[in-house]
Amino acid sequence: EEGCPRHREPLEAFCREDAALLCAICRESRAHRGHSVLPLPEAAREFQEQIQARLRTLRDGRDKLLELREAEMRRNW
Repeated sequence: EEGCPRHREPLEAFCREDAALLCAICRESRAHRGHSVLPLPEAAREFQEQIQARLRTLRDGRDKLLELREAEMRRNW
């Protein structure tokens, strides 16, 4: 999106509780004032770290499955 659909301001923060992108006006509103809000670069870095951790877990699982498959194929030969 180009910016905040409500205020037409640039999106510059991320609300953890609502998982929403916020402009400066939304960030100071009552709806988000008490929430944990991060600057966009920091939120992006956190999400990137989470994605990388999940990707490592998936790769490890895939590697184990491939090892089991190979062992089973050798056993059948």
